[in-house]
Amino acid sequence: MSDWLTPDEWTAVRLSLIVSTTAMLASLPLGIAVAWLLARGRFWGKSVLDALVHLPLILPPVVTGYILLIGFGRRGPIGAFLYDWFGIVLSFRWTGAALACAVMGFPLMVRAIRLSIEAIDRKLEDAAGTLGANRFWTFATVTLPLCLPGIVAGMILCFAKAMGEFGATITFVSNIPGETQTLPSAIYTFTQVPGGDAGALRLTLISIAISVAALFCSELLARIVGRRIAVS
Repeated sequence: MSDWLTPDEWTAVRLSLIVSTTAMLASLPLGIAVAWLLARGRFWGKSVLDALVHLPLILPPVVTGYILLIGFGRRGPIGAFLYDWFGIVLSFRWTGAALACAVMGFPLMVRAIRLSIEAIDRKLEDAAGTLGANRFWTFATVTLPLCLPGIVAGMILCFAKAMGEFGATITFVSNIPGETQTLPSAIYTFTQVPGGDAGALRLTLISIAISVAALFCSELLARIVGRRIAVS
């Protein structure tokens, strides 16, 4: 691949994989918690939480990126706090790209996990409770293993969304080669310069290959998890 792609193109591919993987893994713990709250929780404001979680799917990605820039930029309330106290800078950094991708992919992850949890028979969880298990132990030993296929699907959806995210990323962290230029940004750059069709085509083929591989891995992992659950 290094002979087929230029160093800048290879950097964009590697950065996209790093950003997408980071976004997926960083979203997972919160995604599972929020999915469980929406599936099993009974509290005031549940509909508000549901709306907030799915808001990135409704808003234009550029709007989401601008909100992130206002909140997490160096002069934003959250960004200024992170910089002053921890020296963390997100805007115009690859970590900011990961944050933007995580925000955009989070609703898809939560929805997949939530549907998986809602499909679990409540009687199994109730039985664990009658045997003395508290809520956390019931979730860890009953709910979590049974919803693993949904977790795998949610992770892959989040990863795929992160790989293809453009609007929120370029608005929040710009399009800096070697720092924030992911695959979509690099493809867009190639389409704006004369003679860039070949580079855009190469990166497009790479994007397709990665997406197909992600879907294949998702199907394979789902089958493996499903078989283990059936055996147990």
